[in-house]
Amino acid sequence: MRHIIDSSRRRGALIALPMPNALPPAAVRHITVDEESAGQRLDNFLIRELKGVPKTHIYRIIRSGEVRRNKGRVGADDRVVAGDVLRIPPIRLSERAEEKAANPAPPREFPVVFEDDAFMAIDKPAGVAVHGGSGVSFGVIEQMRQARPQARLLELVHRLDRETSGLLLIAKKKSALKALQDQFRERETGKTYLTLVKGAWPARLKVLDQPLHKYLLPDGERRVRVTSKDDPDGMRSVTLVRVLRRLVPPPGLPAGLIDGFSLLEVTIKTGRTHQIRVHLASAGYPIAGDDKYGDFELNRQLIHAGLKRMFLHAWRLRLTHPVTGNAMELHSELPAELRAWAEISQ
Repeated sequence: MRHIIDSSRRRGALIALPMPNALPPAAVRHITVDEESAGQRLDNFLIRELKGVPKTHIYRIIRSGEVRRNKGRVGADDRVVAGDVLRIPPIRLSERAEEKAANPAPPREFPVVFEDDAFMAIDKPAGVAVHGGSGVSFGVIEQMRQARPQARLLELVHRLDRETSGLLLIAKKKSALKALQDQFRERETGKTYLTLVKGAWPARLKVLDQPLHKYLLPDGERRVRVTSKDDPDGMRSVTLVRVLRRLVPPPGLPAGLIDGFSLLEVTIKTGRTHQIRVHLASAGYPIAGDDKYGDFELNRQLIHAGLKRMFLHAWRLRLTHPVTGNAMELHSELPAELRAWAEISQ
């Protein structure tokens, strides 16, 4: 226990008093991954295990290497295995942090595309993170948990970028979570997006098979780039592209955009971070409104013309139901702010 020293008026008397609101010293913890949790991403596992710990802190201790798996470093998106021993560094929360963590998000429901006892598919709007962390206090999953306090379990099956809209799966049972994530990991799902890119995409360019490399900017923000096939840190990434239609620049954009835009149907065979955005930009056709990998000058003009977000929408998802085994195909229609642009065709 920490103490403060009180100088009494009685000569020579020093009285040790407990420090107000003193917290017990934190200690290193070791957690063994159980069978039910096997296959989960490390960040998801720790968010469930470390109740009340802000997600920003969880991501910080993972990035710094303070979290260890079987005495080795581990990444936030690495999958845990039954029997893994995770070392968790000392974590101590202030009473204020504990109070804040107890109610991290305002309750909010999102449009439901499909729901049963095993899982649900919602229509995520652009501009909303899927979870808190990295400077975001809360996201979809925290708001859903607050909106449905009676739910025994609500867990993200996969992720969408904050500025991407469309289909997002949330598991309601551990067994469904594991089965669905296994499908994503084994590439047994079909994830198709609609996107608008600058220029006339060549119809012959149908497959982008380029490894991607993740790195951090000096301020700690995450970025991804195309890398060589012999890069040991490169992750194989495959994107399929089909041209749906050519689009003319709408009123308000320079007439010099002679190639206009292309509306694409993009299917990813691997689910890498920022995969579609980086693959398309690297090919020379950045996504309209992309503030990380796009054409920044064009983006400013697009904002004035009415497109105030990135044009990337998770449109269709093919999967196998985790309980019945039936094939499913889910759809999320383009939101109104994107539909108006997609209809400006040549």
